[in-house]
Amino acid sequence: MAVEIKKVGIIGSGQMGSGIAHVCALAGFEVGLSDLSMERIESGLASINGNLARQVSKSLITEDERVAALDRIKPAEDLDLLRDADLVIESAVENEQVKRKIFSQLCPILKPEAILATNTSSISITRLAATTDRPERFIGIHFMNPVPIMELVELVRGIATEDETFEASKGFCDRLGKQIAVAEDFPAFMVNRILLPMINEAIYTLYEGVGSVESIDKAMRLGANHPMGPLQLADFIGLDTCLSIMQVLYEGLADTKYRPCPLLVKYVEAGWLGRKTQRGFYDYRGEHPVPTR
Repeated sequence: MAVEIKKVGIIGSGQMGSGIAHVCALAGFEVGLSDLSMERIESGLASINGNLARQVSKSLITEDERVAALDRIKPAEDLDLLRDADLVIESAVENEQVKRKIFSQLCPILKPEAILATNTSSISITRLAATTDRPERFIGIHFMNPVPIMELVELVRGIATEDETFEASKGFCDRLGKQIAVAEDFPAFMVNRILLPMINEAIYTLYEGVGSVESIDKAMRLGANHPMGPLQLADFIGLDTCLSIMQVLYEGLADTKYRPCPLLVKYVEAGWLGRKTQRGFYDYRGEHPVPTR
């Protein structure tokens, strides 16, 4: 069942979901943006509008393109509004049970030829696909954050993913202007398998008193030429997401080198999740970020 992708459904209107909707709309796709409430969808649309306006101010797009892109994005508080989507991308919280629940609600609604994708950054594509009615039309399309800026997409096939699904997804990413890296279906794929253990080690370095938050970030910015320090990056990603990925690596690969740092666990238990909660390894409630340790 060949499918031409014209309409894209996005499940989740947070930082990643709204970013995916943004680039899809700019590329000319009709977009249905779904979330748990209309309030969340409106918040996502406001973020998209602000980011599009920023692109206009930098002369990256025109005002007409901004207006046209916004017009292509329609709220879909009810999943039934995605029944005519050709591709649906799940971009909910990095929790397998949450994703499984979404797929169980979504699959009976979708047309048989629709492709179902997940933006998971670490969870097995094969395992998620097996919970759906279309494992052969299921694929991992892992965007990088922030989506409108980052060029890369990791494309991950499950064991049952058909060639037709892969080629259609590849064409979709090409139309978005993204560069594709094809990853095998192993825990955390490629980018996060390399990146998150580095961040976790930076947190261990802080936990063991080797350096302060500022010193560790400065060392990696100036010593390794990283654009952002690892603790600053962890706050940007979200410490809950960092912990979820490390847990997937630790459980999936059964290697103690992936054990999440106890300090990371403590911050998540405290609800200090980084920028999205205004506190993480830095406190963002003032005019300038201040280290919390």
